[in-house]
Amino acid sequence: MRNLITDVPGLRVGNADDATLKSGCTVLTGDAPFTCGVHVMGGAPGTRETDLLAPDKLVEQVDALVLSGGSSFGLDAGSGVADALRDAGRGFAVGDVRVPIVPGAILFDLLNGGDKNWATNPYRDLGASAYHAASTDFALGTAGAGFGATTATLKGGLGSASVTLPGGVIIGALVAVNAVGSVTVGDGPHFWAAPFEAQGEFGNLGPSPTYPTGRPATKRAARNTTIGIIATNAQLTKAQCTRLATAAHDGIARAIVPAHTPFDGDLIFAASTGAAPCEDLLSLGHAGATCMARAIARGVYLARSTPHEDPPCYARVHNP
Repeated sequence: MRNLITDVPGLRVGNADDATLKSGCTVLTGDAPFTCGVHVMGGAPGTRETDLLAPDKLVEQVDALVLSGGSSFGLDAGSGVADALRDAGRGFAVGDVRVPIVPGAILFDLLNGGDKNWATNPYRDLGASAYHAASTDFALGTAGAGFGATTATLKGGLGSASVTLPGGVIIGALVAVNAVGSVTVGDGPHFWAAPFEAQGEFGNLGPSPTYPTGRPATKRAARNTTIGIIATNAQLTKAQCTRLATAAHDGIARAIVPAHTPFDGDLIFAASTGAAPCEDLLSLGHAGATCMARAIARGVYLARSTPHEDPPCYARVHNP
């Protein structure tokens, strides 16, 4: 077990990012198409092909999922992934044509100091590069869709976590953390997600001894979003995937304060490879929420920043 979403057999993740742009994207794909659902709880989402994931819609499976920076410009990353899938002969069959199904979601990182004065939208190429880089091992922290992410007090990042349930069901989370709120408690080093930490994956500090009252810390520039994916080898329908994505939002609320604000486009996809029977959707949803909380903390914990970057990364503030 890598403590990554790719512990779910058959799934791969690829990152592509640009230090000058200070942004990037992340792609989840698989050896075969997988069943997918989605749930949006933030007030400012940006999405691609999410209507197709409703349980009553025709297409049952997707070929890839895309998380990207760049706000609405980042939706073009999905086009680069679709091009790469088409070249590989992947996609939904319509006669003798194959149409890759690539839902995606974006976060807002346009004001993070990177050079956004491009002549041609760079996200299509970033999407294709991320797809071609897909592997069972991938970078966390300042990588992919989390490359230019920020939170209220610290640099954001890309996080992942996984767990195996009794009976062999595996569930994993992947998330780009770019929240209005904070992932740590007050000015201290303790994570809101500390009660759910596994094997010291984000410092092993335990819960905070004190909790502040009053208005929590938030960004001054309220343009944000935390976007993620919950994946499992349990066999789920589209409706059950949607329920799993809904439950996993509890993980955002456990790890970020405040969460699901009018200025966040918080969204979670849920993916099922269908390799194992699902006997307990309740336990699966709880595990998904816990994995998501852990992945969020890991994304911030593993982020790295330059000496004068604002906001600084967790390591510069709490482990100088």
